[in-house]
Amino acid sequence: MNNILGIIISFIFVFAVIGISTLLSQKGRLDGEGSRKFIHVAVSNWWIIAMLTFDNPYWASFVPLMFVFINYISYRKNVFKAMERDGSSRDLGTVYYAISLLILAFLSFSYKVPYLGGIGILVMGYGDGFAALVGSKYGKHSFKKFGLSKSLEGSITVFVFALLISGIFFGIYSPSLWLLKALIIALSATIIELLSPNGFDNLSLPLLVSLISLALTSVL
Repeated sequence: MNNILGIIISFIFVFAVIGISTLLSQKGRLDGEGSRKFIHVAVSNWWIIAMLTFDNPYWASFVPLMFVFINYISYRKNVFKAMERDGSSRDLGTVYYAISLLILAFLSFSYKVPYLGGIGILVMGYGDGFAALVGSKYGKHSFKKFGLSKSLEGSITVFVFALLISGIFFGIYSPSLWLLKALIIALSATIIELLSPNGFDNLSLPLLVSLISLALTSVL
């Protein structure tokens, strides 16, 4: 019963986030990039719903699987304008986001360690999401790395959120040397985000951060 309830709550939650972002955008409270990042950050919290309701990898994977298709259709047809970029800057970032959720939901729930997937998803959601906003608004020290425009302020934002999120999860679920593990994750996430092309970081950041988290819990 919890799994069915989880499915229902999940769809309500995600579409509510998209609806709120669309409304705020229409009222001029959020610009195009702001609405996309609002969705980017907010939807990552779905993982908390998953941890509280799902007890099976197939049930946990159902919602992200559906959004792989939904997001791809939206990308092609511009269905949900609040989460799509316009013009030449468009990318498959929203599809990669759902693919990351799908892969990590299936693997981490299969091995009964959903918190490891949570570290990757929430670091991607909050770290990468706020890095773009902070970098665009407060970035005073910009630079290019492998053709990508980055900022020192954005990278620091990734580090801080990755440290906080991984520190909380490790402190609860893997308390041995939790601060050291959190520092390693924060540094790793910052480097991964720095080197990942736009959009592709929605795939590389959560998957690699979760993989590194698994390695750390195995050796520390």
